[in-house]
Amino acid sequence: MCKLLLSFSVLFWSVGAYAHGISEGAKQALIEGGYFKYFVLGAEHMLTGYDHLLFLFGVIFFLKGFKDIVKFISAFTIGHSLTLIFATFMGITANYWLIDAVIALTVCYKGFDNNKGFQEYFGMTSAPNLLLMVFVFGLMHGFGLSTRLQQLPLGEEFGPTLMRIISFNLGVELGQIFALSIMLVCLNWLRKLSAFNRLSRVLNHGLILAGFLLFLMQMHGYLHTSKPDEFGFGKESHIYEHIQLDQQRHNEHHHEH
Repeated sequence: MCKLLLSFSVLFWSVGAYAHGISEGAKQALIEGGYFKYFVLGAEHMLTGYDHLLFLFGVIFFLKGFKDIVKFISAFTIGHSLTLIFATFMGITANYWLIDAVIALTVCYKGFDNNKGFQEYFGMTSAPNLLLMVFVFGLMHGFGLSTRLQQLPLGEEFGPTLMRIISFNLGVELGQIFALSIMLVCLNWLRKLSAFNRLSRVLNHGLILAGFLLFLMQMHGYLHTSKPDEFGFGKESHIYEHIQLDQQRHNEHHHEH
């Protein structure tokens, strides 16, 4: 059990390190690649952003009508576009680990809401206006995207900087449309199954679990980067220990084979 927990710890740290960092070489490649590079990066970020994708999956899970899908996805899109563009351009930022932890909780919220948790356990609706709630959550998700974008070289000139931000946002939208298309195809297939009602509860419980695990991952990253000394050794030593543990696991696996 200890080895399993340590393995998850290494995995969480590794994922976080890659998700929250960018090398100098990558920064230079972005500058030289022009606006299209930011567009591609935005699409890639959405397609690999498990928290964003899980939330979107929860939002459209029970939506059947095209108008309803467009309405809710538009609310989410407007919300995350506003904070992504304006927060980035104005340099408004926060600790990205904490922002992503809040985003993970929105995934838990949607799964719990889809399973009528608020009605069953609290005798209340999830929100007076679900559309407004999706818009607010969109603002949070956009702020999370903004914290990533602000780590990239955006320049200091008004025009080029704004165009890089917009290019990244357009890439995010393209990635979102692609992901949504796949989700809708899968959901349409699932709805044809006789066991869909039971399966829907299982899948939304899975959303809650996935959101909770993402929350733990982000809090893990936050604690290790903001208060490394509380773990008994400094930040650099802590990273070194994770690397050593990963190497040890690799060697053990090699000897077994």
